[in-house]
Amino acid sequence: MTDLPMPADEAEARAVQDALRTRVVLDEPGPPPGTGRVTGVDVAYDDERDVVVAAAVVLDAATLDVVAETTAAGRITFPYVPGLLAFREIPTVLAALESLPVDPGLVICDGYGRAHPRRFGLASHLGVLTGLPVFGVAKNPFTFSYEQPGPRRGDWSPLLDGEEEVGRALRTQDGVKPVFVSVGHRTGLDNACAHTLLLAHDFRQPETTRRADSLCRQALREAIA
Repeated sequence: MTDLPMPADEAEARAVQDALRTRVVLDEPGPPPGTGRVTGVDVAYDDERDVVVAAAVVLDAATLDVVAETTAAGRITFPYVPGLLAFREIPTVLAALESLPVDPGLVICDGYGRAHPRRFGLASHLGVLTGLPVFGVAKNPFTFSYEQPGPRRGDWSPLLDGEEEVGRALRTQDGVKPVFVSVGHRTGLDNACAHTLLLAHDFRQPETTRRADSLCRQALREAIA
């Protein structure tokens, strides 16, 4: 597994986030939707056994066919602290990405990017460390506010921290709860939402997340068997 030094405590972890945040690139649009490869990453835990498993699933962006997939398992080395979850996940996610036999292209996290108290969620953290374009699609708005978007697929409303837009609440299916999209690194918000809609053709969550979630849950069952 990728050997990354872990912060000794919460204060050191926040200092690492603050330092790495200066390296986030926000002025690139990212790859055009429906082109190249898109990779979903997700993580599953067994806290009783201190086991964490990550999965990376590469899809052809045009057809959504699986190009490659891989998993990695490791030990949980940082406690659960809201806002610092990346430190529990990053080493194993990096190990999964590094074991892929193909370039991952655009990476999509089940989590946050700029929609984070220090504007540095997992998608930003992963993007800075890998140099890849990354954004996050989350199931809930974390601590931020939003108005309900319209009821139709593609409707959206800004996800706000005060008056600052940190992401979007995006309706991916008619009448279904929105998902929450935020940029991480080397992608734009319009582009991230367009990718999300293409990838969430039949379900609320993008296919990248669905495939990675299924694979990492299976890998966790095997790891603790």
